[in-house]
Amino acid sequence: MGRNVLQSSLLGAGFSIIFQILCRILTFGINAYIVRNVGREVLGIMNVRLLLLESTLLFLSREAINRAALSANSQQRDKCSWSQLINQMWLTVPICAALCVPCLHIWLHWLSAVDAPYAGQYEFACYAVALSCVLELLAESAVFVAQVFCFVKLKILLNTLHILVRSVIFLWIVTGDRSAAITAFAIAQLASALTIVLGQYGFFYYYLRRFNEHKTQLARKSKATQELNSWERSLFEHMDDFPFTKLSEMLPGIMKSDNDNAGFFNRELQTLTLSFVKQGVLKQILTEGEKYVMSVSPVLSFGEQATYDVVNNLGSMAARFIFRPIEDSAYFYFTQTLTRDTRLQKQPVERVRQASSVLHNLLLGVSSIGLLAFTFGQNYSHTLLLLYGGEDFVAGGLPQRLLQWHCLAIYLLSVNGISEGYMFATNTSRDIDKYNYLMAIFSISFLVLSYILTGIFGPVGFIFANCINMLGRIVYSTWYIRQQYQPLSLNPLQGLWPGKLFGGTLMLAGVICYWYQHAVFATHLGVGVAMGVLCLFAWALAHRDLMQLAWKYGRRIKIE
Repeated sequence: MGRNVLQSSLLGAGFSIIFQILCRILTFGINAYIVRNVGREVLGIMNVRLLLLESTLLFLSREAINRAALSANSQQRDKCSWSQLINQMWLTVPICAALCVPCLHIWLHWLSAVDAPYAGQYEFACYAVALSCVLELLAESAVFVAQVFCFVKLKILLNTLHILVRSVIFLWIVTGDRSAAITAFAIAQLASALTIVLGQYGFFYYYLRRFNEHKTQLARKSKATQELNSWERSLFEHMDDFPFTKLSEMLPGIMKSDNDNAGFFNRELQTLTLSFVKQGVLKQILTEGEKYVMSVSPVLSFGEQATYDVVNNLGSMAARFIFRPIEDSAYFYFTQTLTRDTRLQKQPVERVRQASSVLHNLLLGVSSIGLLAFTFGQNYSHTLLLLYGGEDFVAGGLPQRLLQWHCLAIYLLSVNGISEGYMFATNTSRDIDKYNYLMAIFSISFLVLSYILTGIFGPVGFIFANCINMLGRIVYSTWYIRQQYQPLSLNPLQGLWPGKLFGGTLMLAGVICYWYQHAVFATHLGVGVAMGVLCLFAWALAHRDLMQLAWKYGRRIKIE
């Protein structure tokens, strides 16, 4: 296999950031439209209650299976065949269908009731969201194949199309009838799920047909490569190990294994998956814990939930646009570069050094972004929320306080995502089981803290609880990384400190922006832009080697 995993990971992160920014802008625009024209209550039902149902079903159905399957990288293919991997990925469909039954019962009968006139629409939307999750997972095997073989542009294209289809259909229905917003949301979810399924299998139908023709022409020693356009040539290069010859082999039980004694499923992969299942349940509670608390207890009304969700989404822009794509690509890179069950001292030296360097640079990059968000968020939260939701939305000061404290959570989130992602990518099954006990403690403490602190501080208590929880997880994951690399005299954790020049510039920028926060709007905004440019310049000056690396791969993104 000649594919460059590091390059593919970086390209994947780069494309994800660019396209997600464009598509999320559309999503935030729709939310702003709903806040101003439809009402906060509707936004709370859609973005808190219904999207929580979608998140719960998809995460619990596929997260553990996907992470375990990615761990069976090319270095371990003799232990786990492609037929077993495909069979494993198809388990997500019956698992999701089984989870739909209890989840729908809980969402319809246990959680706080949705009052008229939205009760009927809410029931229909719950069934539609559950069905859309099952439909989306029908393409999970194709999604996995595309990820392993580095079809980066396909992933970004279909994700973008998924968001566009959902947004266009929703707006088309809502602009005609604002009272049908929740029904429009449900129909848009179903349409976007079908887009993913048709897009994935449509691409691989075309790809396999052309790839088989290409291999046949090469076998006849014809000038096949000259007949391909540049896009097709890039798809067929370094694909000698691509195991599929027809689309039906991506269905369960169709593909034949090279080993006649191989079972339908791989036992070691099943064990690893079970370890991730325990971890996944706890991680879902930690990720969406505040929404579960909001949904189960009458702490906040749907209007207050919508306010929290809007501010949380705005505050999480960095996580959605930048941190999550980087984390996904980093996890893929580390699983393909390092072997779980072997100590770093016994693995190839160059691979380990490269992994250490990549981890150092990732921590440096995301922590710097987090510090920028924290510094400027303290003085520009009110301005951002005013532009987003209008005067009525920022009245009372609660949205501003929420966003200011959320900026602290952004920094902790940036560090936790990379450090914990590395730990999950390199843990053995035994290590994962050990960490599950800690995750259980984190999950329970987070839910308890959320309930207690919300009663004391209101919605801000959710952010306090989240910060305390993430700080505990960061301490553990960084300790794990230090223990791994200390015998090798390597310390990728140095990336957590961005340097004196950048740190000093950030403090200066924070003081100046605070001084001008009550100035006229144009001056206030101009000072912020100037200070932001100054901070970026200071960071680039302090980390010239990393800038050269970013420029190098930036040129590759343009070329490819």
